[in-house]
Amino acid sequence: MGDVVKVNLFAEGEFVDVTGTSKGKGFQGVVKRHNFAGVMQATHGQHNRLRAPGSIGAGSDPSRVFKGMRMAGRMGGDKVTVQNLQVLKVDEEQNLLVVKGAIPGAKNSYVIIRKWN
Repeated sequence: MGDVVKVNLFAEGEFVDVTGTSKGKGFQGVVKRHNFAGVMQATHGQHNRLRAPGSIGAGSDPSRVFKGMRMAGRMGGDKVTVQNLQVLKVDEEQNLLVVKGAIPGAKNSYVIIRKWN
């Protein structure tokens, strides 16, 4: 049916790349998604456009919005690879691999670990 992959392929102290699916955050605005500053100041009067994106392009000349314009939308849930993470410990009895650093994805999610050469 397939091969059993054990952690004895890895050695302590070597570096690996870890690939996984990042946590999905749903529909987010431009401030959270693209680190925009917002349009207006929050004090000195009532405003309703504090976290708006601002201008998205010229009106009559291109008559369209260019591809790649940073706007609000779905955030997260992307394939992410974190490179050069160090293997701290290899536990062959429990088939566990301890890696130093941030691993993409939610708890108990699947990741792909590749040796770094």
